[in-house]
Amino acid sequence: MAKRNDKAAGQAAYRKLKLDLRQGTVGSLYLFHGEEAYLRDHYLDQMKAKLIPPGMESFNYHRLAGKTLTAQRLAETVDALPMMSPRTLIVVQDYDLFKAPEGERKAITQLLEDLPEYCCLVFVYDTLAYKRDARMKKLAGVLQDKGQEVPFLRQETGDLVDWIGRRFRALGHDIDTADAQYLIFLCGDLMTNLIGEIEKIGAYAKGVHITRQDIDAVATPQLDAVVFQMTDAISAGNFDQAASVLGDLLHMQEAPIKLLAVLGKQLRQLYTARLALDTGKDKFWLMEQWNMRSDYPAKLLLDNARRVSREWCAMAVRRCYETDLRIKSVNGVDGAQELKLLLMELEQG
Repeated sequence: MAKRNDKAAGQAAYRKLKLDLRQGTVGSLYLFHGEEAYLRDHYLDQMKAKLIPPGMESFNYHRLAGKTLTAQRLAETVDALPMMSPRTLIVVQDYDLFKAPEGERKAITQLLEDLPEYCCLVFVYDTLAYKRDARMKKLAGVLQDKGQEVPFLRQETGDLVDWIGRRFRALGHDIDTADAQYLIFLCGDLMTNLIGEIEKIGAYAKGVHITRQDIDAVATPQLDAVVFQMTDAISAGNFDQAASVLGDLLHMQEAPIKLLAVLGKQLRQLYTARLALDTGKDKFWLMEQWNMRSDYPAKLLLDNARRVSREWCAMAVRRCYETDLRIKSVNGVDGAQELKLLLMELEQG
Protein backbone atom coordinates (compact mmCIF):
# COMPACT_ATOMS: atom_id res chain seq x y z
CA MET A 1 0.00 0.00 0.00
CA ALA A 2 2.87 2.40 0.85
CA LYS A 3 4.49 1.87 -2.55
CA ARG A 4 1.17 2.52 -4.27
CA ASN A 5 0.71 5.75 -2.31
CA ASP A 6 4.29 6.83 -3.13
CA LYS A 7 3.67 6.20 -6.82
CA ALA A 8 0.41 8.18 -6.75
CA ALA A 9 2.13 11.06 -4.96
CA GLY A 10 4.96 10.99 -7.49
CA GLN A 11 2.54 11.08 -10.42
CA ALA A 12 0.71 14.02 -8.83
CA ALA A 13 3.99 15.90 -8.37
CA TYR A 14 4.94 15.22 -12.00
CA ARG A 15 1.56 16.53 -13.23
CA LYS A 16 1.90 19.63 -11.04
CA LEU A 17 5.34 20.39 -12.46
CA LYS A 18 3.96 20.22 -16.00
CA LEU A 19 1.04 22.46 -15.02
CA ASP A 20 3.34 24.99 -13.33
CA LEU A 21 5.51 25.19 -16.44
CA ARG A 22 2.50 25.59 -18.68
CA GLN A 23 0.94 28.32 -16.50
CA GLY A 24 4.21 30.08 -15.63
CA THR A 25 3.89 29.40 -11.89
CA VAL A 26 7.23 27.66 -11.30
CA GLY A 27 7.99 27.36 -7.57
CA SER A 28 11.12 28.09 -5.56
CA LEU A 29 12.37 24.67 -4.45
CA TYR A 30 12.41 21.30 -6.21
CA LEU A 31 14.02 17.90 -5.73
CA PHE A 32 14.36 15.91 -8.96
CA HIS A 33 15.18 12.22 -8.70
CA GLY A 34 14.45 8.92 -10.42
CA GLU A 35 16.08 6.86 -13.16
CA GLU A 36 14.47 8.50 -16.22
CA ALA A 37 17.20 11.07 -16.87
CA TYR A 38 15.83 12.02 -20.30
CA LEU A 39 12.58 13.33 -18.81
CA ARG A 40 14.38 15.06 -15.97
CA ASP A 41 16.72 16.91 -18.32
CA HIS A 42 13.79 17.75 -20.60
CA TYR A 43 11.94 19.51 -17.78
CA LEU A 44 15.09 21.20 -16.53
CA ASP A 45 15.50 22.66 -20.02
CA GLN A 46 11.88 23.80 -19.95
CA MET A 47 12.45 25.46 -16.58
CA LYS A 48 15.48 27.24 -17.94
CA ALA A 49 13.59 28.44 -21.02
CA LYS A 50 10.66 29.61 -18.89
CA LEU A 51 12.71 31.47 -16.26
CA ILE A 52 15.81 32.78 -18.06
CA PRO A 53 15.60 35.12 -21.08
CA PRO A 54 17.84 34.08 -24.00
CA GLY A 55 21.33 35.51 -23.67
CA MET A 56 21.11 35.99 -19.90
CA GLU A 57 22.06 32.45 -18.89
CA SER A 58 25.57 33.35 -17.72
CA PHE A 59 24.12 35.82 -15.19
CA ASN A 60 21.01 34.00 -13.99
CA TYR A 61 21.60 30.28 -14.49
CA HIS A 62 23.91 28.59 -12.02
CA ARG A 63 25.05 24.96 -11.82
CA LEU A 64 26.73 23.78 -8.62
CA ALA A 65 28.45 20.42 -8.11
CA GLY A 66 27.35 18.66 -4.97
CA LYS A 67 30.80 17.22 -4.37
CA THR A 68 32.26 20.66 -3.63
CA LEU A 69 29.13 22.44 -2.39
CA THR A 70 29.16 24.34 0.89
CA ALA A 71 26.31 26.11 2.64
CA GLN A 72 28.16 29.40 2.21
CA ARG A 73 28.60 28.90 -1.54
CA LEU A 74 24.92 28.03 -1.91
CA ALA A 75 23.87 31.07 0.14
CA GLU A 76 26.02 33.39 -1.98
CA THR A 77 24.49 31.99 -5.17
CA VAL A 78 20.95 32.29 -3.82
CA ASP A 79 21.60 35.89 -2.77
CA ALA A 80 22.81 36.87 -6.26
CA LEU A 81 20.03 39.05 -7.69
CA PRO A 82 18.76 38.31 -11.20
CA MET A 83 20.02 40.56 -13.99
CA MET A 84 17.48 41.70 -16.58
CA SER A 85 15.31 38.76 -15.62
CA PRO A 86 12.63 38.18 -12.97
CA ARG A 87 14.15 34.90 -11.72
CA THR A 88 17.37 32.99 -11.23
CA LEU A 89 17.71 29.23 -11.65
CA ILE A 90 20.16 27.25 -9.50
CA VAL A 91 20.73 23.54 -10.19
CA VAL A 92 22.63 21.56 -7.56
CA GLN A 93 23.88 18.23 -8.90
CA ASP A 94 24.15 15.20 -6.59
CA TYR A 95 24.22 16.73 -3.12
CA ASP A 96 22.75 14.44 -0.47
CA LEU A 97 20.95 16.84 1.84
CA PHE A 98 20.32 14.21 4.49
CA LYS A 99 23.95 13.05 4.64
CA ALA A 100 25.51 16.49 4.84
CA PRO A 101 27.58 17.31 7.95
CA GLU A 102 25.34 18.56 10.75
CA GLY A 103 26.55 22.16 10.62
CA GLU A 104 26.14 22.35 6.85
CA ARG A 105 22.75 20.67 7.00
CA LYS A 106 21.46 23.15 9.60
CA ALA A 107 22.71 26.13 7.59
CA ILE A 108 21.15 24.83 4.36
CA THR A 109 17.88 24.04 6.16
CA GLN A 110 17.71 27.63 7.40
CA LEU A 111 18.43 28.88 3.90
CA LEU A 112 15.67 26.73 2.39
CA GLU A 113 13.16 28.03 4.92
CA ASP A 114 13.32 31.52 3.46
CA LEU A 115 14.28 31.34 -0.21
CA PRO A 116 13.74 34.64 -2.04
CA GLU A 117 10.88 34.63 -4.53
CA TYR A 118 13.20 35.41 -7.43
CA CYS A 119 15.17 32.19 -6.89
CA CYS A 120 14.28 28.73 -8.19
CA LEU A 121 16.52 26.10 -6.59
CA VAL A 122 16.57 22.53 -7.92
CA PHE A 123 18.45 19.66 -6.25
CA VAL A 124 19.07 16.95 -8.86
CA TYR A 125 19.82 13.39 -7.79
CA ASP A 126 21.47 11.60 -10.69
CA THR A 127 24.26 9.26 -9.57
CA LEU A 128 23.01 9.48 -5.98
CA ALA A 129 19.76 7.90 -4.86
CA TYR A 130 17.29 10.20 -3.11
CA LYS A 131 15.85 9.01 0.16
CA ARG A 132 14.18 11.25 2.69
CA ASP A 133 15.31 10.62 6.28
CA ALA A 134 12.32 11.35 8.51
CA ARG A 135 14.56 11.32 11.59
CA MET A 136 15.89 14.71 10.51
CA LYS A 137 12.57 16.33 11.21
CA LYS A 138 13.58 19.94 10.66
CA LEU A 139 15.02 19.40 7.17
CA ALA A 140 12.29 16.92 6.17
CA GLY A 141 9.63 19.38 7.33
CA VAL A 142 11.11 22.26 5.34
CA LEU A 143 11.31 20.13 2.19
CA GLN A 144 7.73 19.01 2.73
CA ASP A 145 6.39 22.54 3.28
CA LYS A 146 8.51 24.55 0.87
CA GLY A 147 9.58 22.13 -1.84
CA GLN A 148 8.26 19.75 -4.45
CA GLU A 149 9.75 16.27 -4.82
CA VAL A 150 9.38 15.13 -8.44
CA PRO A 151 10.32 11.53 -9.27
CA PHE A 152 11.08 10.87 -12.93
CA LEU A 153 10.06 7.24 -13.25
CA ARG A 154 10.11 4.75 -16.09
CA GLN A 155 7.12 5.45 -18.31
CA GLU A 156 4.19 3.12 -18.80
CA THR A 157 4.41 1.08 -22.01
CA GLY A 158 1.47 2.82 -23.69
CA ASP A 159 2.96 6.27 -23.08
CA LEU A 160 6.35 5.04 -24.25
CA VAL A 161 4.92 3.60 -27.48
CA ASP A 162 3.23 6.96 -28.20
CA TRP A 163 6.48 8.81 -27.51
CA ILE A 164 8.46 6.50 -29.80
CA GLY A 165 5.91 7.16 -32.52
CA ARG A 166 6.28 10.93 -32.09
CA ARG A 167 10.09 10.72 -32.17
CA PHE A 168 10.06 8.72 -35.40
CA ARG A 169 7.53 11.11 -36.98
CA ALA A 170 9.89 13.98 -36.18
CA LEU A 171 12.50 12.09 -38.23
CA GLY A 172 10.11 11.55 -41.14
CA HIS A 173 9.19 7.94 -40.31
CA ASP A 174 6.38 5.98 -38.75
CA ILE A 175 6.33 2.78 -36.69
CA ASP A 176 3.49 0.47 -35.69
CA THR A 177 2.68 -0.47 -32.11
CA ALA A 178 4.05 -4.02 -32.30
CA ASP A 179 7.44 -2.89 -33.58
CA ALA A 180 7.60 -0.07 -31.02
CA GLN A 181 6.98 -2.68 -28.30
CA TYR A 182 9.69 -4.86 -29.85
CA LEU A 183 12.12 -1.92 -29.72
CA ILE A 184 11.34 -1.43 -26.02
CA PHE A 185 11.84 -5.15 -25.36
CA LEU A 186 15.13 -5.15 -27.29
CA CYS A 187 16.69 -1.95 -25.93
CA GLY A 188 14.95 -1.40 -22.59
CA ASP A 189 12.32 1.09 -21.45
CA LEU A 190 14.51 4.04 -20.47
CA MET A 191 13.93 7.01 -22.76
CA THR A 192 17.53 8.11 -22.13
CA ASN A 193 18.76 5.05 -24.02
CA LEU A 194 15.92 4.78 -26.51
CA ILE A 195 16.44 8.26 -27.93
CA GLY A 196 19.87 7.28 -29.29
CA GLU A 197 18.50 4.04 -30.75
CA ILE A 198 15.63 5.88 -32.43
CA GLU A 199 18.06 8.31 -34.04
CA LYS A 200 20.25 5.46 -35.33
CA ILE A 201 17.30 3.54 -36.73
CA GLY A 202 15.79 6.68 -38.27
CA ALA A 203 19.07 7.51 -40.02
CA TYR A 204 19.46 3.94 -41.30
CA ALA A 205 15.91 3.24 -42.52
CA LYS A 206 15.36 3.78 -46.25
CA GLY A 207 11.57 3.67 -46.22
CA VAL A 208 9.05 5.82 -44.39
CA HIS A 209 7.81 2.88 -42.34
CA ILE A 210 10.22 1.48 -39.73
CA THR A 211 10.42 -2.30 -39.97
CA ARG A 212 11.72 -4.91 -37.55
CA GLN A 213 14.57 -5.49 -39.99
CA ASP A 214 15.55 -1.82 -39.62
CA ILE A 215 15.57 -2.21 -35.84
CA ASP A 216 17.62 -5.43 -35.87
CA ALA A 217 20.12 -3.96 -38.32
CA VAL A 218 21.41 -1.13 -36.10
CA ALA A 219 19.86 -1.23 -32.62
CA THR A 220 22.08 -2.30 -29.72
CA PRO A 221 20.13 -4.85 -27.67
CA GLN A 222 20.35 -5.02 -23.90
CA LEU A 223 21.79 -8.17 -22.37
CA ASP A 224 18.41 -9.53 -21.24
CA ALA A 225 17.11 -9.37 -24.81
CA VAL A 226 20.14 -11.22 -26.21
CA VAL A 227 19.91 -13.94 -23.57
CA PHE A 228 16.18 -14.21 -24.34
CA GLN A 229 17.16 -15.05 -27.92
CA MET A 230 19.14 -17.92 -26.44
CA THR A 231 16.28 -19.19 -24.25
CA ASP A 232 13.91 -18.76 -27.19
CA ALA A 233 16.16 -21.00 -29.28
CA ILE A 234 16.45 -23.50 -26.41
CA SER A 235 12.69 -23.77 -25.98
CA ALA A 236 12.34 -24.25 -29.75
CA GLY A 237 14.91 -27.06 -29.68
CA ASN A 238 17.32 -25.03 -31.83
CA PHE A 239 20.44 -25.59 -29.77
CA ASP A 240 22.82 -24.70 -32.59
CA GLN A 241 21.30 -21.21 -32.59
CA ALA A 242 21.44 -21.07 -28.79
CA ALA A 243 25.12 -22.07 -28.85
CA SER A 244 25.81 -19.40 -31.48
CA VAL A 245 24.25 -16.69 -29.30
CA LEU A 246 26.23 -17.89 -26.26
CA GLY A 247 29.43 -17.89 -28.31
CA ASP A 248 28.82 -14.32 -29.44
CA LEU A 249 28.21 -13.18 -25.86
CA LEU A 250 31.37 -14.86 -24.59
CA HIS A 251 33.32 -13.38 -27.52
CA MET A 252 32.12 -9.92 -26.41
CA GLN A 253 33.75 -10.63 -23.02
CA GLU A 254 30.50 -10.86 -21.07
CA ALA A 255 31.26 -12.41 -17.68
CA PRO A 256 30.00 -16.04 -17.55
CA ILE A 257 28.59 -15.61 -14.05
CA LYS A 258 26.59 -12.58 -15.24
CA LEU A 259 25.28 -14.50 -18.26
CA LEU A 260 24.31 -17.39 -16.00
CA ALA A 261 22.41 -15.03 -13.68
CA VAL A 262 20.36 -13.63 -16.59
CA LEU A 263 19.82 -17.09 -18.09
CA GLY A 264 18.73 -18.45 -14.71
CA LYS A 265 16.21 -15.65 -14.25
CA GLN A 266 14.74 -16.19 -17.70
CA LEU A 267 14.46 -19.94 -17.20
CA ARG A 268 12.65 -19.31 -13.92
CA GLN A 269 10.29 -16.99 -15.79
CA LEU A 270 9.79 -19.70 -18.40
CA TYR A 271 8.99 -22.18 -15.61
CA THR A 272 6.46 -19.72 -14.15
CA ALA A 273 4.88 -19.34 -17.59
CA ARG A 274 4.62 -23.14 -17.91
CA LEU A 275 2.92 -23.27 -14.50
CA ALA A 276 0.54 -20.54 -15.67
CA LEU A 277 -0.47 -22.64 -18.67
CA ASP A 278 -0.89 -25.75 -16.53
CA THR A 279 -3.10 -24.01 -13.96
CA GLY A 280 -5.20 -21.87 -16.30
CA LYS A 281 -3.57 -18.55 -15.39
CA ASP A 282 -3.25 -15.73 -17.94
CA LYS A 283 -0.58 -13.22 -18.94
CA PHE A 284 -1.69 -10.76 -16.26
CA TRP A 285 -0.96 -13.30 -13.54
CA LEU A 286 2.50 -13.83 -15.04
CA MET A 287 3.10 -10.09 -15.19
CA GLU A 288 2.15 -9.76 -11.54
CA GLN A 289 4.50 -12.59 -10.47
CA TRP A 290 7.48 -10.96 -12.18
CA ASN A 291 6.50 -7.31 -11.80
CA MET A 292 6.40 -6.79 -15.57
CA ARG A 293 5.39 -3.36 -16.82
CA SER A 294 4.31 -4.62 -20.26
CA ASP A 295 2.46 -7.68 -21.51
CA TYR A 296 4.88 -8.03 -24.44
CA PRO A 297 7.49 -10.22 -22.65
CA ALA A 298 4.69 -12.10 -20.88
CA LYS A 299 3.16 -13.11 -24.23
CA LEU A 300 6.58 -14.20 -25.53
CA LEU A 301 7.17 -16.30 -22.43
CA LEU A 302 3.79 -18.00 -22.69
CA ASP A 303 4.45 -18.79 -26.37
CA ASN A 304 7.81 -20.34 -25.47
CA ALA A 305 6.37 -22.22 -22.50
CA ARG A 306 4.00 -24.09 -24.82
CA ARG A 307 7.06 -25.79 -26.37
CA VAL A 308 8.44 -27.28 -23.13
CA SER A 309 7.20 -29.43 -20.28
CA ARG A 310 6.98 -28.55 -16.61
CA GLU A 311 9.52 -31.32 -15.90
CA TRP A 312 12.02 -29.87 -18.36
CA CYS A 313 11.61 -26.40 -16.84
CA ALA A 314 12.20 -27.75 -13.33
CA MET A 315 15.34 -29.55 -14.52
CA ALA A 316 16.64 -26.44 -16.31
CA VAL A 317 16.17 -24.21 -13.26
CA ARG A 318 17.84 -26.80 -11.00
CA ARG A 319 20.83 -27.19 -13.33
CA CYS A 320 21.28 -23.42 -13.52
CA TYR A 321 21.40 -23.28 -9.75
CA GLU A 322 23.90 -26.14 -9.57
CA THR A 323 26.11 -24.57 -12.22
CA ASP A 324 26.04 -21.23 -10.41
CA LEU A 325 27.03 -22.93 -7.16
CA ARG A 326 29.87 -24.80 -8.86
CA ILE A 327 31.32 -21.70 -10.51
CA LYS A 328 31.20 -19.73 -7.26
CA SER A 329 32.47 -22.42 -4.90
CA VAL A 330 35.05 -24.50 -6.82
CA ASN A 331 38.45 -22.96 -7.46
CA GLY A 332 39.74 -22.96 -11.01
CA VAL A 333 36.41 -23.67 -12.68
CA ASP A 334 36.14 -22.29 -16.23
CA GLY A 335 32.83 -20.37 -16.21
CA ALA A 336 32.55 -20.26 -20.01
CA GLN A 337 33.05 -24.02 -20.25
CA GLU A 338 30.46 -24.61 -17.54
CA LEU A 339 27.93 -22.56 -19.51
CA LYS A 340 28.60 -24.61 -22.63
CA LEU A 341 28.18 -27.83 -20.67
CA LEU A 342 24.92 -26.51 -19.21
CA LEU A 343 23.62 -25.81 -22.70
CA MET A 344 24.47 -29.37 -23.76
CA GLU A 345 22.63 -30.77 -20.73
CA LEU A 346 19.55 -28.68 -21.50
CA GLU A 347 19.58 -30.07 -25.03
CA GLN A 348 19.78 -33.66 -23.76
CA GLY A 349 17.15 -33.03 -21.07
